[in-house]
Amino acid sequence: MPTSIRLSPELEQRLNHLAASTGRTKAFYLRESIERGLEDIEDIYLAEARLTALKEGRSHTVSLNEVMAEYDLANPL
Repeated sequence: MPTSIRLSPELEQRLNHLAASTGRTKAFYLRESIERGLEDIEDIYLAEARLTALKEGRSHTVSLNEVMAEYDLANPL
């Protein structure tokens, strides 16, 4: 899926330098950056949504002891 983005001149210069120095394409490094960063970004946004749900009473927490008891597991500590 073709996608276009605008980079600041500084980022574009750094990307060009990296690609030229390593013989890889700029697209390679853009894909690599997205793949590595997307998981972190998803974690952040999902954690924020979970925290909001907790604060608004739409969700609740469960302690480790409750989980252990529910599944009849020995205490790991």
